[in-house]
Amino acid sequence: MAETEVSCVVSDFINFLNVSPTAFHAVDEAKKRLQKVGYEQVSEREEWKLEAGKRYFFTRNHSTIIAFAIGKKYVAGNGFHIVGAHTDSPCLKLKPVSKVKKGGYLEVGVQTYGGGLWHTWFDRDLTVAGRVMIREEKGGSVSYAHQLVRIEDPIMRVPTLAIHLDRGVNDGFKVNTQNHLLPVLATSIKAELNREVAENGPAEKMTNNSRHHALLLQMIANKLGCQPDQICDFELQACDTQPSIVAGATKEFIFSGRLDNLCMSFCSLKALIDTTSAESNLEKESGVRMVALFDHEEVGSDSAQGAGSPAMLDALSRITNSFTSDSKMLPKAIQRSFLVSADMAHALHPNYMEKHEENHQPKLHGGLVIKHNANQRYATNAVTSFIFREIAMKHNLPIQDFVVRNDMPCGSTIGPILASGVGIRTVDVGAPQLSMHSIREMCAVDDVKHSYEHFKAFFQEFSHLDTKITVDM
Repeated sequence: MAETEVSCVVSDFINFLNVSPTAFHAVDEAKKRLQKVGYEQVSEREEWKLEAGKRYFFTRNHSTIIAFAIGKKYVAGNGFHIVGAHTDSPCLKLKPVSKVKKGGYLEVGVQTYGGGLWHTWFDRDLTVAGRVMIREEKGGSVSYAHQLVRIEDPIMRVPTLAIHLDRGVNDGFKVNTQNHLLPVLATSIKAELNREVAENGPAEKMTNNSRHHALLLQMIANKLGCQPDQICDFELQACDTQPSIVAGATKEFIFSGRLDNLCMSFCSLKALIDTTSAESNLEKESGVRMVALFDHEEVGSDSAQGAGSPAMLDALSRITNSFTSDSKMLPKAIQRSFLVSADMAHALHPNYMEKHEENHQPKLHGGLVIKHNANQRYATNAVTSFIFREIAMKHNLPIQDFVVRNDMPCGSTIGPILASGVGIRTVDVGAPQLSMHSIREMCAVDDVKHSYEHFKAFFQEFSHLDTKITVDM
């Protein structure tokens, strides 16, 4: 890949990050990119009429998206070639009643989502983003719409306590997530001066006004171009306002929030689009190329739109059944399928080298990491690892291996969930990064390129490679 192409892929990734402060925004951006190249949206509420050689996608809850391209030579019973990732990241989500007043301040009540490095959220310029349910009245009829919102300006901050009031803070900064993680929105004095805006306007008429600060509701309404009393409910989260950037002395790093796991989401989505956008890309394809980006991985995937839901199996079933009425074809298709579970990996940290197993120390710039765990926290086995490694060798792509130390707990991914729930062959991989689950993470520019190229090669090569594996899987 030429340097200009690398710059193009990385620049595109930075743009994707900067328009995706939440899972809702990430799915909306993915949807726009798919529609731009001709993918057709289908609804799970309707019957699907699919055709070989065509491309489709559907969403669940506006926070999970599954896109697929059906090969022109596809027949029912053929396999699915899938890259799965997730759209969510650890964050602070607004509580159902977020209105907090203490000590002359207006604060915003938040709850922790996922296993975040919560100390990194202090002293950051924060805003809010997410989805809002809006009541719309037209011609005497009432309807309700889902709208995305993002306030670009920094409007909140979680201030740290001065060292003079906590002399031992450098001996160990312990965060009480209930008491210490409330962002400050305004002072009561300034809010009182602005009271006329809040109380003389529509905000005072709504029940939301007792649950959320009128000042915050007014800002959301202004952004959406509606009245505060049209806001029925919302799912909002605190977001860092600092943009994602290419950085480092030699511009080799990406500094950003949400790299886990928007990096894998972007790379897989771009790989799918670029290997299916031309009609000729699917001429010789006998399988179905698919990307599945799920919500709620950070909290266990147990939701209607998580990897633990029937979403994946439903998609495989409906696609297969669109081409046959034979119920025996789906199990056959699953056994011919392959899932790349793509979730970011832990790069070796130069200041904490003892945290890595001696023979498994993934490096930045070293390419995708194959994750192994004997206790099935990752779904990789010898065959799935071989397949992914073989693709790397053919395309001269770097590859690394990771196992966690025996004296440390191991995280997990959507891989074991889908492998056990669907019965599909799975390999767990991820690009290496530092500061995972921080509000501000970092990875290498080269690994974005490597990941994108590897996923592209997987979509292009798997059908042919799988025919060479003679062992009964």
